[in-house]
Amino acid sequence: MKKSVIALLHIGFWLCYLTLIIIVTAVHYAKTGDTVIQEALILNAFKNLFFFALLPSAISFYLYYFLLFPRYLQQRKFILSIVIAPLLSITASIIGYLLLRHSIDTGKCRDMDHSGESTAMGVMIFMTFIDTIAGIVALVIRGFITWFEEIKLKEELKQKNHETEMALVKAQLDPHFLFNTLNNIDVLILKDATLASDYLNKLSDILRFMLYETKTDTIALSKEIEYIEKYIELQKIRTSNANYVNFSVTGDIGKKTVAPMVFIPFMENAFKHTNNKKIDQAINITINISGKKIVFICENKYNPNLKKEQDKNSNGLGNELIQKRLHLIYPQKHKLEVSNQNELYSVRLTITHE
Repeated sequence: MKKSVIALLHIGFWLCYLTLIIIVTAVHYAKTGDTVIQEALILNAFKNLFFFALLPSAISFYLYYFLLFPRYLQQRKFILSIVIAPLLSITASIIGYLLLRHSIDTGKCRDMDHSGESTAMGVMIFMTFIDTIAGIVALVIRGFITWFEEIKLKEELKQKNHETEMALVKAQLDPHFLFNTLNNIDVLILKDATLASDYLNKLSDILRFMLYETKTDTIALSKEIEYIEKYIELQKIRTSNANYVNFSVTGDIGKKTVAPMVFIPFMENAFKHTNNKKIDQAINITINISGKKIVFICENKYNPNLKKEQDKNSNGLGNELIQKRLHLIYPQKHKLEVSNQNELYSVRLTITHE
């Protein structure tokens, strides 16, 4: 939601609140009918209006808005919210009452002549009630803003996921990947029909995964790893070097889930920019699962002299789109670190689950 709209919501509430308080105060003091002290009553009324109704209500409103809602209610700490809410209202009331006692002119205002503990307690209770109402309104406004932003975020995420999916399909289903894989399988048919059939099934599984199993928001980490293994196998048939790629998984996968194809763009870029396929472990890919964290590391060696030319011809998924997707899917729950030095390009992505 735009900041201007949020500001209008706040201004609108306070204008309505202030108008209501002024009307109630005017009606109350109009009943006195004493013209001698009428002027003093009016001056005292506006002074009391600020310290009794406006200031403590504003304190309570923004304590609920900036403290109670984001730190407790939004985090589903409902019991703590119920306990803390009245404490915030009471705190605002005490501040308002103390300022009211110091500012009021009891000699000119007949309503405050009979001050005492019972009167003070009554004023405090009434102020706490008003402050609680203001706090509840703050929760409603903040809740509405949060709800609206979540809907907008989901729509944006849906759109970005669609863009990413289309970009991924375009990147992975380009003629170079398909034709090279099919040509390699074609050569294998004459040498080893069984192995060629196995690779063809892997290619079929990859296409099926990309077209049908990436529709959901999350998939099992085990499925993502299975796809990665098949993708690597298809890439490895393009070289006779069996140690060209090293892939390893450590830790307990369990029931961990990830966004579909969240790691693939980094791997795709690694294969595209690795020039010499005869080097052992030219590409190193590791996935480490530890507690609530999933750490993905992808490193590839490259020739810096050829990298610029490859970048011009590359049709892979851009880093900007990758980062936008990560920010949408894992807001404040991921860390992406990229290193490029000594002819080694390294990507480290850490995803934290609740």
